Amino acid sequence: MWVKICANTNLADAHLAATLHADAVGFVFAPSTRQMTAAAVGAITPLLPAELDKIGVFHSQDAEEILATVREAGLTGVQLHRAYLPSLVVELRKALPKEEGRVRILQTVHWDVAATESESASQPERFAREIRQIAENGLVDAILVDSSTKSGSGGTGVSFNWKRAAQAIADAQIPIVVAGGLRPTNVAEAVETLCPWGVDVASGVEAEPGIKDPEKVRLFLANAKATAEEAQTGRVSRCAPVELPA
Repeated sequence: MWVKICANTNLADAHLAATLHADAVGFVFAPSTRQMTAAAVGAITPLLPAELDKIGVFHSQDAEEILATVREAGLTGVQLHRAYLPSLVVELRKALPKEEGRVRILQTVHWDVAATESESASQPERFAREIRQIAENGLVDAILVDSSTKSGSGGTGVSFNWKRAAQAIADAQIPIVVAGGLRPTNVAEAVETLCPWGVDVASGVEAEPGIKDPEKVRLFLANAKATAEEAQTGRVSRCAPVELPA
């Protein structure tokens, strides 16, 4: 189970995540109360373990801006937290070839938790179609599923409908990372219901906006990884291990 502790704003929190055996830390470069600069993150990443993924979260459509931030901030991954834009992903992939294996690309797909009743009826089909399209293009390494509301498309602290999304996620031919409203108290249920390759949390492990709560981080990681281990040993029998492409 790949676990990302996202929206870090300081070295202490990122180091805490690494010490507690997180697989990745995230830094937000999109407009947010937790937004960081490339220079600030670039001062943090060299002090973290080399094997820890350092993921930048972007809403920008400007490939050059993203690539400049990747270099200055010392990132090992790019999370595109906006609607899928093939031309942007193509440009990034040219500069970040898969075979180099240094910088991965994650594309966010949103589940609209504020959809009307009529929109909600067609949402599973739309969601599955979007995942298929991204997977078939073969340009990204993983898809991150997050909730969107009328007020935002990330960091909402709101869970999407896991049961309605489960089939599309199970059928996905690409690793899936689940985010959106996850907390230490519900991450095990999310893993059991969706069998994702990874999970991602930000506000669910905070003491206050931008500051992590060490006990919440510890519990989230413990609960996520313990449930994933149960899945791999057959206690959650319908979950099958999924490998991220090298």
